Amino acid sequence: MSTFDKREEAFEAKFAHDEALRFKATARRDKYLAQWAAEKLGLGDVDAYVAELISTDVRHVGEDDVFEKIRRDFDAAGVVQSDHQIRRTMDDFMHRAVTEINTTG
Repeated sequence: MSTFDKREEAFEAKFAHDEALRFKATARRDKYLAQWAAEKLGLGDVDAYVAELISTDVRHVGEDDVFEKIRRDFDAAGVVQSDHQIRRTMDDFMHRAVTEINTTG
């Protein structure tokens, strides 16, 4: 195996590892976000909302689908939160998730 082949293999392994960590962090962020939103919505079945939000994120690429779901749910329930507040909370929970994953693995 040439040096180039080894470097390519190492790059591919790192990319796969980084993608797995990103997936884990996003799922954890979605869990925290769903718990936060369920509390704001006054939902009794938080676990069902967590599953629903994570399912929404898995079906569609990107985080806009998660934001839009929460925005629609808040609007329908009359929960007052600005777009900025929702996105800021998403960012805060992503930072928390990444920190936890980097600390605990």
